[in-house]
Amino acid sequence: MKKEVLGAAALLAAVLSVTTGCSKESSSSKKADDGIVRIEGAFRGEEEARFQEIVKIFNEMHKDSGFQVTYEGSPDFEVQIQVEVQANTPPDIAVLPQPGTMKRFAEEGKLKVLDSDVVAAIDSSYAPVWKELGSYKGNVYGVFHRVNAKSFVWYNKKEWAKRGYSIPQTWDELRALEDQMVKDGVTPWTIGFESGAATGWPGTDWLEDMMLRTAGPEVYDKWVNHEIKFNDPAVVNALKYCGEIFLNNNYVYGGAANIVTMNYGDSIKPLFEDSPKAMMHRQGNFITGFIQQNVQDNMEEYVGVFALPGVDPQWGTPVLGGGDQFVAFTDKPGVKEFLKFLTTWEACAPWAHIGGALFPHKNQNFDDYGNSVEREIAKILVNASVFRFDASDLMPTEVGSGSFWTGMVNYVSGAENAEDCLKVIEESWPQ
Repeated sequence: MKKEVLGAAALLAAVLSVTTGCSKESSSSKKADDGIVRIEGAFRGEEEARFQEIVKIFNEMHKDSGFQVTYEGSPDFEVQIQVEVQANTPPDIAVLPQPGTMKRFAEEGKLKVLDSDVVAAIDSSYAPVWKELGSYKGNVYGVFHRVNAKSFVWYNKKEWAKRGYSIPQTWDELRALEDQMVKDGVTPWTIGFESGAATGWPGTDWLEDMMLRTAGPEVYDKWVNHEIKFNDPAVVNALKYCGEIFLNNNYVYGGAANIVTMNYGDSIKPLFEDSPKAMMHRQGNFITGFIQQNVQDNMEEYVGVFALPGVDPQWGTPVLGGGDQFVAFTDKPGVKEFLKFLTTWEACAPWAHIGGALFPHKNQNFDDYGNSVEREIAKILVNASVFRFDASDLMPTEVGSGSFWTGMVNYVSGAENAEDCLKVIEESWPQ
């Protein structure tokens, strides 16, 4: 789901006014080589508890080393880290959820380029895309650990088995399956955009997925960075692919009008009613938490998942999502060792077993995931040669969590066609 930091700019300004006068003495005292490697991030609650277990394993492995890792989570981390960096009091390691933050700190010379041993471990443990995402201007700064992904299609395994449906491997096969479902008298998709003040964000994910599949990662990156217009022909084409589904009342449960009013969390439930109302739902791995409880209690029996098929074979089956990137602000003892540890499956397996997290490591043991559903989506993630962060999260707020959301609603409701919808969003991009 989209995550907004309300009032971040105001909070940042207020805190900066207090911290601007931080002395070099206070900075050096925080950075003193006291043997403590300080990590800061946004993990809190259950996520923090699970990450603390990873820290505990590392500390036990290095109990005689003279250094120890600690972690502190903050609800205001994305503002806090900017303040600390400007005040020259950053942690030794930070867990950054946005790739743009890494690039900004690297551009300012605040980050340490990763040690060659860590880079070699990244080369050994990850597909090349993850090294690329952690790099800036030819230098590697980030190690990815836990990630999330969105390019999944969920289905009712029992219903599909009863009807003899097979998982489509290509977009043409998906189209054929949709038509077969309609012929069989069932509805292919259930889709919901409603999310209160954030209504429309699920539609942005659909368009982002189609941009990766029809235009490819390089054009996608230009779109995100506004190096091409929001209403570039490539974007119009991708939106029309979405429209083939959204605007076909035979393809969507309740028709196009129902998309805007159905809550995103409720929109997977029609798959698992006693008499299923639809056959497929596209959404990220978090959506399993919204499925009916009796189905959640028997996930392996009821829930199937596959990757949203690719369109152009040259890009395979791209995956859209996000991830946590660990970067270093110091090179004190223990920093390099911990970052290298994160590249190993030993640093992931305990969290994978509990559930609620995916990892991109090539050498992972899929049996360590707690159920077959998470094993399948982990395989989709690892096999993807193209991975990109959610575009709307990287765009200016006025667009990414404003006109883009509204535009998708207007398009589905019929208030605007593809060209007009994207033109309005383009005009909202801040100059």
